[in-house]
Amino acid sequence: MTDQRLVHVTRLGAVVQIGLANPPLNLVTKEFLEHLDESLQEIERDRSVRCVVLHQGAARVFCAGSDMREFESVRKHAIDKKILFEEYVTRRLAHIHCPTIAALDGPALGGGFELALACDIRIAAHDAKVGLTECHIGGLGGSGAVRLTQLVGPARASELLFTGKTLSAPLAQAWGLINEVTVDESAKQRALAMASEIAQRGPLSNVFAKQLIAAAVDGPTSKALSLANELQEKIFQSEDLQRGAKAFFDKTQVQFEGR
Repeated sequence: MTDQRLVHVTRLGAVVQIGLANPPLNLVTKEFLEHLDESLQEIERDRSVRCVVLHQGAARVFCAGSDMREFESVRKHAIDKKILFEEYVTRRLAHIHCPTIAALDGPALGGGFELALACDIRIAAHDAKVGLTECHIGGLGGSGAVRLTQLVGPARASELLFTGKTLSAPLAQAWGLINEVTVDESAKQRALAMASEIAQRGPLSNVFAKQLIAAAVDGPTSKALSLANELQEKIFQSEDLQRGAKAFFDKTQVQFEGR
């Protein structure tokens, strides 16, 4: 994987870091989305990647949302010039095969929070703030509104979307939007530590678990349960499960191979 100008990709073992690199605010532009999409495609093609950490790089915020200077140029054809591609990239992030962690060491607002919401896990520094603030300028947090509602329910989602208010990291954690709040270390440090832990677990287990979580959220329970049976059967047929059981009885460290 090679570094991009607006998205820097680095790898250590089975963990990949995606550092946003459009300082000072990491604004979402068409070029930024293109670079992010290219990076995500590279990760998708490499099934040896077991966890992805999305962080703000050297910027002072995670991401402050869309670059409003582009709005006039897309006004008449926004669906083609901005909306569809933005959702396409965000959905690619949400559906990537392995677990993803967003590390928020600064504010994640508007489209920036939508990127964080597309990740499986969110870790935030104590002083970070989050929110879908688009209504302050007469805008709308599209896919973010949907994912927000899935996480906190319609009443709290309504409050956030209608007022555009931001939440402190501790309050966002209490509402179920943030998994962990850090005090003595950066969100990035904690995210990398968790990613390292995830990478040591059964990769098939995590890939399949992510599929089941999506099925439980997006579809009927009966369909999700049927998928659970199919994936369980694949797990029992895998070499990893046999290797893991043997290591348990032998009291040795297991090395999973993802098959």
